[in-house]
Amino acid sequence: MTNKKTPFSFQIRIVHRYLGFFLAGIMAVYALSGILMVFRQTDFLKSEVVVEEQFKPNLSEEALRSKFRKGVKVEKIENGVFYFKNGNYNQETGVATLKKMKLPFLLEKMERMHKATTNSPLYFLNIFFGFALLFFVLSAFWMYTPKMPVFKKGMYFAAAGIILTLVLLFV
Repeated sequence: MTNKKTPFSFQIRIVHRYLGFFLAGIMAVYALSGILMVFRQTDFLKSEVVVEEQFKPNLSEEALRSKFRKGVKVEKIENGVFYFKNGNYNQETGVATLKKMKLPFLLEKMERMHKATTNSPLYFLNIFFGFALLFFVLSAFWMYTPKMPVFKKGMYFAAAGIILTLVLLFV
């Protein structure tokens, strides 16, 4: 019986394989939400939702602007009602009526997960996933030994991919 050490490239292949299976679901979510985010400035797959928010009555235009994440620009004031793009605010009642375009529930959750920041509990997942993707990139170069024809052919594909990436980054 011989005591052979498992080659490093074989160990990398095993980790690459099982990490790939483990992350298949999350990779599908990130792929779909990434495609969806290309259309985030359009109304693609979105439906109109009317939302009412209760604010203090008699807010000034400036105070009202600070209540909204993206701010509002009052287009006209008529009978104590401020009209702005996609909504209005009634100074007397304090009710703001807004028309928003929203994605379906599941797609909205997927997009929010993709855009997670340090203010979200999901940001640890994004960091882990980013490192896992980086591992996939690097481990691909240890999947096969440099003597194998598939490795040499893979290097041509890697070079072409790097060139394409650089062109897309700087165009």
